[in-house]
Amino acid sequence: MNAEGLESFRDFVDSRSSALLKTAVLLCGGDRHAGEDLLQNALAKAAGRWQRIDEPEAYVRQILYRQQVSRWRLKWRRREVSVAEPPEAGADVDAASAAELRLVMREALSRLTARQRTVLVLRYFEDLPEADVARILGCSVGTVRSTTHRSLARLRVLAPELAAVGPHGADDVPSRDFSPVEARP
Repeated sequence: MNAEGLESFRDFVDSRSSALLKTAVLLCGGDRHAGEDLLQNALAKAAGRWQRIDEPEAYVRQILYRQQVSRWRLKWRRREVSVAEPPEAGADVDAASAAELRLVMREALSRLTARQRTVLVLRYFEDLPEADVARILGCSVGTVRSTTHRSLARLRVLAPELAAVGPHGADDVPSRDFSPVEARP
């Protein structure tokens, strides 16, 4: 890679790595270390082809999704994910309840299968249409719909307390974080 390409790559990593890391962590079920590894591998792959990439962010996201799909297929043993306790007394009540809801959501997402979690991340966090999710995952739109339906049903069972949080349910909690548990027609 020439000096101009290297500078361009560094600028991209500086400006977009935090957003890409959020997606990677969600794809890994809330495991920050696994998300960092996933993103690092994706960036390493992108660096090798940097001069030929037209849309860098789309390219890196595609690598993230495909690497995560490859991880499912390896059938690794599922590792236990440790989560922090919610803040104790003395913290703002709204902030504490928002943190508690995020922890509940994180735990519920970690208990889904990797495929279910990935479909929910792509549909609701990345806000991609079903057709795009199907293209990324290499399956049919019907498979995306049925997986989304089963994943949401499973989330409702795993974390019924999230059902009360709708798009306007908690002021301090962005609705985007909890939209997967909203009822869908």
